[in-house]
Amino acid sequence: MGVIVATLRETAPNERRVALTPEIAKKLKALGATVQIERDAGESAAFPDAHYKDAEAVDDVLASADVLLTVQPPAADAISKLKEGSVLIGMLAPHASTERVKQLRDRKITSFSMELLPRTTRAQAMDILSSQAGMAGYKAVLIAALASPKFFPMLTTAAGTVRPSKVLIVGAGVAGLQAIATARRLGAQVEGFDVRPEVKEQIESLGAKFLDLGVSAAGTGGYARQLTPEEMAEQQRRLGEHVKNVDVIVTTAAIPGRKAPRIITTAMVEGMKPGSVIVDLAAETGGNCELTVPGETIVRNGVSVVGPVNLPSQGAIHASEMYARNLFNFLSLMLKDGAMNLDWSDDLIAQTCLTHAGEIRHEATRKAVDGQA
Repeated sequence: MGVIVATLRETAPNERRVALTPEIAKKLKALGATVQIERDAGESAAFPDAHYKDAEAVDDVLASADVLLTVQPPAADAISKLKEGSVLIGMLAPHASTERVKQLRDRKITSFSMELLPRTTRAQAMDILSSQAGMAGYKAVLIAALASPKFFPMLTTAAGTVRPSKVLIVGAGVAGLQAIATARRLGAQVEGFDVRPEVKEQIESLGAKFLDLGVSAAGTGGYARQLTPEEMAEQQRRLGEHVKNVDVIVTTAAIPGRKAPRIITTAMVEGMKPGSVIVDLAAETGGNCELTVPGETIVRNGVSVVGPVNLPSQGAIHASEMYARNLFNFLSLMLKDGAMNLDWSDDLIAQTCLTHAGEIRHEATRKAVDGQA
């Protein structure tokens, strides 16, 4: 029997995705692995057990799994049941819980947190942040279109001409660019704003206008740096004037492992036209809008502020397929002839590793845990 690769039924609230699809089960079997799924693991993503022809559906995968694939971090009781020395791969959110990191360390679990994957060309096929952000950006615009009391496209009707909605996408990462493309497909007049000037060409290539507020925060690794208080104040002043004539704002700005930057203030919201809509993709990490409440819609002066959570899960089929392929491409670096082979000279393996052999391998996380000791 080859190495046992398994996945759980996700139990986090609102989570419909699954980390292992029938397509990937077949590929893992071809690599010599034995594949197991917890019963009904893929049910909420529209992958019933009967579709897993190359996997065995069992009641408990934790005790036998050599490699466990997850979407959300497993609960403490699940980690306690994993075999010592087993491998855990998923979105482990190391910054969110030092207790979970300690448990993985103490249980001698080799864990790989996919958020830590280096953002290099070689890693693109494994980049879960990008694949899931694409679905989030798409769904955010659909939510905005439903919440808005206006048409997105320009329409010429017997009752007269309806002007297109003005949509502003804040942040031009993967989620923002997908949001721009989706809003354009719906016929809106779209602008994209980002403090990184290098994304101007990408925004314009999608048919949107680049909103230049005269503030640049070009950073490293494709992310924006933190703005200074002076830069933030100037950005907010100029943005506040601009949004008075915007119908829909979708905010997507994020800094991995840190609280979302505040971009839309209460004063800006109060200055917008009644009937305007804000959809805040950063709701779960503090929100880009000052009024955002995760999982709720707040109305202030006729402006709706929507704080959706876990948007990728709303597109569970395609989000699961992309996520499972990401994990398979990463696991393929280590799975050879049905056995695990951890090559620590591979920077993708080394830098994505969170814990191994009773140690915390990720330096920033180790410092955070040691600081609490």
